[in-house]
Amino acid sequence: MDQEVGFRLRLVRLRYRLSQRALAKRAGVAHATISLIESGRSSPSVSALKRILAAIPMTLSEFFSDELPPAESGVFFRADELTEISGGNGISYRQIGSARAGHVLQILVERYAAGADTGMIMLRHEGEEGGVVLSGQLEVTVGESSRVLGPGDAYYFNSRQPHRFRTVGSEPCTLVSSCSPPSF
Repeated sequence: MDQEVGFRLRLVRLRYRLSQRALAKRAGVAHATISLIESGRSSPSVSALKRILAAIPMTLSEFFSDELPPAESGVFFRADELTEISGGNGISYRQIGSARAGHVLQILVERYAAGADTGMIMLRHEGEEGGVVLSGQLEVTVGESSRVLGPGDAYYFNSRQPHRFRTVGSEPCTLVSSCSPPSF
């Protein structure tokens, strides 16, 4: 997956006619960081990749989605029809439906491997988000508050507050989340 992220980042960067140095400067990261990611020798955390893509600007969903036909969006989705919009660092985000412009809600099936973490740099974006843990345990940190959630437990908060997610224990964690407007 590291090679795919690197390949996609290089394609996007070139599409926007940015050098590695220009993208690094815009994103506030070292030039070497972009180079290592593009060569597949480094796997960025979700928060680091979001920060890099925000400098383009582009969402994670746009980054990981293939070109979608303009046909009408479906209503029902089989498990194998969900779109993987990220990877690496033990975290999987599978999106229900497409990320086309005009959608006001994004629904994800998230899976965190044991020990997975969204990163030391807390996430922050416009909107609201919430989720329900289906299995495993997830530590959710919002601002200065932190709580470990288990199956059936839920969270809901204003996404402008800094936030972070990480699994607790030796079991993977699965949850269904939603955010409005879409932020990936």
